[in-house]
Amino acid sequence: MRVQEGTRYSLLVSLTVALGGFLMGFDASVISGVVGFIESEFRLSEIQLGWAVASLTLTATLAMMTCGPLADRYGRRRVLRIAALLFAVSAVASALAPNFASLVLARMLGGLGVGVALIVAPMYIAEISPAERRGRLVALNQLNIVIGISAAFFSNYLILNLGRTDAAWVETLGLQAFNWRWMLGVEALPALVYFVGLLFVPESPRWLKMQGRSAEALTVMRRVCGAGRARQILAEVDVAAEPAASGAGGRNRLRELFGASLRRVLVIGVVVAVLQQITGINAVFFYAPVIFEQSGIGTDAAFMQAVFVGLVNLAFTLVALALIDRLGRRPLLAVGTAGVAVCMLLLAWAFGSATYTLTEASVAVLPDDIDRTALMPLAGTRFDSDVAFKAAVTDAIGAKAVADNQSVLIAAAIRANSGLILAGILGFVASFAVSLGPVMWVLFSELFPNRIRGLAISFVGLINSAVSFLVQLLFPWELGTIGSSGTFLLYGLFAIAGLVLILRLVPETRGRTLEELESLLVGSRPGAASAR
Repeated sequence: MRVQEGTRYSLLVSLTVALGGFLMGFDASVISGVVGFIESEFRLSEIQLGWAVASLTLTATLAMMTCGPLADRYGRRRVLRIAALLFAVSAVASALAPNFASLVLARMLGGLGVGVALIVAPMYIAEISPAERRGRLVALNQLNIVIGISAAFFSNYLILNLGRTDAAWVETLGLQAFNWRWMLGVEALPALVYFVGLLFVPESPRWLKMQGRSAEALTVMRRVCGAGRARQILAEVDVAAEPAASGAGGRNRLRELFGASLRRVLVIGVVVAVLQQITGINAVFFYAPVIFEQSGIGTDAAFMQAVFVGLVNLAFTLVALALIDRLGRRPLLAVGTAGVAVCMLLLAWAFGSATYTLTEASVAVLPDDIDRTALMPLAGTRFDSDVAFKAAVTDAIGAKAVADNQSVLIAAAIRANSGLILAGILGFVASFAVSLGPVMWVLFSELFPNRIRGLAISFVGLINSAVSFLVQLLFPWELGTIGSSGTFLLYGLFAIAGLVLILRLVPETRGRTLEELESLLVGSRPGAASAR
């Protein structure tokens, strides 16, 4: 078999499996265009709004606890098919949700699919990829997540603007009256495509070998790297599996995960898992229009700038894809995390230097549903923070009026460098996309031994998702309590701490087979050091 044929085959299979990443990105980020509408329609508090966003991540966290072991027991492909169905059902149920509770439950159902896609898709791709192309192929899942995020931003913007046209078909479909429902419902189509695509991919050859199905494993692996290399790799899988051969039970595997031999790789996994989320990436992705509205540019421009976020994310993920097997994982992580820190500190300064002043002229042109007379006493008063401004306006006209018109009120009062804020957000997204976004999942697929990979990735993925849940849940509260500047400053400080830990802990893993990495990193400090 020619090498080029194996490359095409592994690429095609990896692209198909990575569609789970597209659905994950779409499902997670589509809520960014919905939050303003559901906040008004369902009269949500700040914590309820955070819950509407973060509920998906809560069940994703729960799914991560079980999907790795389930994939070890029943196979990677079967578990991914279940995830595809969960995405489809969740999309339809979210679009039809009659109330806040129903919407949350539907989103939580989709979260189960998100948890599976985050864990099992990169695991599968790593197990079917040749060592010299593993970084790029595993990063395809992150690329698809990014494409899904971009597609969600663009889809939201398109539906919002189509709903304002006079076309008969727009009125028939209810794109204006039910815009946020359409935003959530369109995901059902790619979910069904994913389910069908998974019918045509093979099971992971390493999983098949671990199950004693050697002939099937050899058939699949031969299509990836040729007969001779396939036999060598599968023989290495046998050798790596020997320590667990006499005790493959769940309790023994859990004891091994927290044992001394895996301590180093587990600490690295936990550090990277926490860092990826605690620097605020999902606050930006899931609340992008809200953040841009805080700079005073208005709702339409905020949705458009959210599209820019998606495009930058996509462009720099492609950069990461090109560099990850050339420069390696560790340099990308270090440079990207430094960029995250700089951009978050820039955002903290930009929002911190903003001022808020309503004038009689700006009050006079506010919408009719705002009690302009009640706001007149505030005219001419300068506020040096968004928290103080919102508190004063809420006291004057009430929380409901502020929630329904927050974008208009901020735009009428703020004096800030909106271009600098846009640059800070886009720089942050670019820095994340070239580093923490794709590199984390590549590292997760490489650090842990074959025999325990499912359980180990589930554990570190659980931690990653739990931190993401807290970031999403608390972000609206943080904006209301410590303000935009304080929130971004906090994220910047976390990034600085993370950079120090990356430089001290993270090894280089490129260019080695999974079995070679196990012998270098697990249970041997001298060998681990040589992997740098």
